[in-house]
Amino acid sequence: MAAPPAIPRRGLFIGGGWREPTLGRRIPVINPATEDTIGDIPAATAEDVELAVAAARSAFLLDGGSRWARASGATRAKYLNAIATKIKEKISYLALLETVDSGKPKDEAVADMDDVAACFEFYAGLAEALDGKQHAPISLPMEEFKTYVLKEPIGVVGLITPWNYPLLMATWKVAPALAAGCTAVLKPSELASLTCLELGAICEEVGLPSGVLNIITGLGPDAGAPIASHPHVDKIAFTGSTATGKTIMTAAAQMVKPVSLELGGKSPLVIFDDVADIDKAVEWAMFGCFFNSGQVCSATSRLLLHEKIAERFLDRLVEWAKNIKISDPLEEGCRLGSVISKGQYEKIKKFISTARSEGATILHGGDRPKHLGKGFFIEPTIITDVSTSMQIWREEVFGPVICVKVFKTESEAVELANDTQ
Repeated sequence: MAAPPAIPRRGLFIGGGWREPTLGRRIPVINPATEDTIGDIPAATAEDVELAVAAARSAFLLDGGSRWARASGATRAKYLNAIATKIKEKISYLALLETVDSGKPKDEAVADMDDVAACFEFYAGLAEALDGKQHAPISLPMEEFKTYVLKEPIGVVGLITPWNYPLLMATWKVAPALAAGCTAVLKPSELASLTCLELGAICEEVGLPSGVLNIITGLGPDAGAPIASHPHVDKIAFTGSTATGKTIMTAAAQMVKPVSLELGGKSPLVIFDDVADIDKAVEWAMFGCFFNSGQVCSATSRLLLHEKIAERFLDRLVEWAKNIKISDPLEEGCRLGSVISKGQYEKIKKFISTARSEGATILHGGDRPKHLGKGFFIEPTIITDVSTSMQIWREEVFGPVICVKVFKTESEAVELANDTQ
């Protein structure tokens, strides 16, 4: 088993440097696979948000924007590519940090870091390509007018990101924002912030201009809400729960501030009786709901099976689920790690117990694996005899739990698939 990494003690990354939170508070970091406290992160408040936004605004406006916002795309691409190179150099270390912080299997964390580097490279390419598209002329039938397109960065953007893919989800927002010439304040989830703070250290290493990217950690009401409502933040991009998304949208609406929201899901996977390869379909059903312990907003957590194949499919699904290796995520071959926290563990257990009390059948799983006495682990869980009025059908679980319904006709399958908010 891989050795756990040393956890660096970081401050808030503001204006190109590190500082302790104004009120001096810190939040313990819990390894969800062992329940051990392995370090801590800064707990930012509104005072720290003010400093971060001011640093981002200053970097955006510096020298009329020539240092960043109005610099060439090629200039910004140089920094994005340098960040990608550093990510590649540190992949093993970053993956270990991600694993002990989030509970995901080490192999999955390594793949995430590969994607992080690729994402920075991709947006570096778009930044460079932007130079050739600026001032593109538009033909008009009036000679006295000249018209062209100029793409300009929107300004300071607030980026609030979740815990299920901590650095990757942050990169999906940071990389395009910086490529466009925006400056940013990133607030990762307090449940998994370690790799995002390391991104600050990487930005420092590559010499990213001060204030272009600022990273603050802390609780949502204390650090996230002040970003969403700040008058000098020009746009908000948020990934997380639907409930929090509504709150952010409400705050942004007071200033008619644009938002990008990626919220919850309850996605269907429909398997018809003409499926050519049952085992391959079973494999995809498992991947769709059990990958990353089911903590994926696009998880296919509602499985719809044609009545002619339902029994055979479920037999195979249970057989495969029994063979998933559930272990400490640092162990070689781990395929199902822990969920993120005690709170999430208890929430998932409550979903399962409510499904049972409402009359559903727990066909497989539903409990802590017997060989794991510590950690927030839940067996892959398959629930049948589900009605469309049940909570398990209607609400996002965000855990390794799949519910199953059987259908007869294509029209019934489509109706069931679309039966979700």
